[in-house]
Amino acid sequence: MELLVFTNDISNGWFFNQPFLFICSMKMLDFIIVGNGLAALAFAEVLLQNNCSFVVFGDSKLKSSRVAAGLYNPLIVKRYRPLQDAVDQIDFLRSFYSRAEQRLCAKFHHEKLTLRKFVSIAEQNDWFEHADKPQLANLLSNDLFTSAIEGIDSPFQYGVVNYTGHLDTNVFITKYQTFLADSGCFIAESFIYADLEFSSEFVTYHEFQASNVIFAEGYGVNQNPYFNFVSVPGTKGEGITIHAPQLKLTEIINSGVFILPLGNDLFKVGATYEWTDKTEQTTAAAREELTMRLKQVIQCDFEIVDQWAGVRPTTPDRKAIVGNHPQFPQLHILNGLGTRGVMLGPTMAKLLYDHIVDKKEIPTYLQAKRFWKQ
Repeated sequence: MELLVFTNDISNGWFFNQPFLFICSMKMLDFIIVGNGLAALAFAEVLLQNNCSFVVFGDSKLKSSRVAAGLYNPLIVKRYRPLQDAVDQIDFLRSFYSRAEQRLCAKFHHEKLTLRKFVSIAEQNDWFEHADKPQLANLLSNDLFTSAIEGIDSPFQYGVVNYTGHLDTNVFITKYQTFLADSGCFIAESFIYADLEFSSEFVTYHEFQASNVIFAEGYGVNQNPYFNFVSVPGTKGEGITIHAPQLKLTEIINSGVFILPLGNDLFKVGATYEWTDKTEQTTAAAREELTMRLKQVIQCDFEIVDQWAGVRPTTPDRKAIVGNHPQFPQLHILNGLGTRGVMLGPTMAKLLYDHIVDKKEIPTYLQAKRFWKQ
């Protein structure tokens, strides 16, 4: 198999703006990545930005990243609770996805305001009270969104959340996988853990030798014998796509449900949280729940045209899992991004890369060894 290896050494290739590309028959790589969702592709993008050689193994068994709404938000709106390092993460993701868009010649990152529909004067006053707090001052606007939105009756208007937007995850993943496949860096098949062999300097997997292996499998990590000590119980989420010609919404609504405009009178609506059922099968119960909650926000006719489900890679402490295996230093994990894969993916991928290459310390609360019991 021929690989397209990314490098800045012009003696080995020719110029394609940047980076340089050359055909290489060598199978020695810097990294093997296992996974094909947001975490895996975020790490692949970090490697491309740093001119590292790699191959990605991914199958289509789990689809949580593809069906995700791709929203990002600096706080939990319902509880007015800011997320740790949220603004820094959002600033980073903006430049990160911008570079990926340039690389793939595609548009998938969209900055959009998020609105909170108020149901009473008391709720409106509560918003202003929180907006005056120092830790929320930049996140919640003191100026209400007063424009009328056809299809929504909102006499008490809307609050505005700053630093929000969404990533079209299906476009991002499809374009990225196509790009990697065309470069010879993506293999659409399941990774066979038993075929991994170790030496003191590298690992061997079939015809590949690599210095490091990154496992970024989402909920699929539960099948990984090397990282079966981490806890990723997962949370199932379901959503619906509606067709609503009378709903003239261009912003994101977050009020009991999220409503994300897709264009052509289509909107994604979600999402449910289910902790027992870990399948990707849609259910009538979730459809009914979302329909009921949606009708509390909009006052126009709509038709459900699609329903989707996926299992989010959530952890018990709601923290990501980043770092190396306690016994196998060549093996690393990037997981547990939960409902914030779009937002956390770039930052956590860069954190892991800096740890591997530059030996920078990963915060203890993120390390995989917090689950390790000998």
